[in-house]
Amino acid sequence: MPLITIDLVEGRSDEQLQTLLDTVHRAMVDAFQVPERDRYQIVNERRPGRLIVEDTGLDIPRTQNVVVIRAVSRPRTEESKTRFYQLLAQLLKERCGIEPSDLMVSIVTNSDADWSFGHGRAQFLTGEL
Repeated sequence: MPLITIDLVEGRSDEQLQTLLDTVHRAMVDAFQVPERDRYQIVNERRPGRLIVEDTGLDIPRTQNVVVIRAVSRPRTEESKTRFYQLLAQLLKERCGIEPSDLMVSIVTNSDADWSFGHGRAQFLTGEL
């Protein structure tokens, strides 16, 4: 936890995808102080033209390298969210060649009762986590 969903245009190699996933996880661990094995990631590859990411009038240029990241998470501070956005943009540029203008992130906050990691139990509520 957090649960990360990544949408991108298809065409990257398995190695490129693995680097991207590892990079997103590194930013999450560093910004949110989550454990290394707290890793839940889903990748959705879209055919060209099936992922529309405009800029809300901010004049942000997008390319076919655009990446949209949704993180579902327990509450985080504004500072840690801001750190995540900055670190993620920096690391994706350095490690994956993805321009910061091709990154869009949304964090959706929920509560402890909204998580079950298996066995039909809410581990945050039962004290297992």
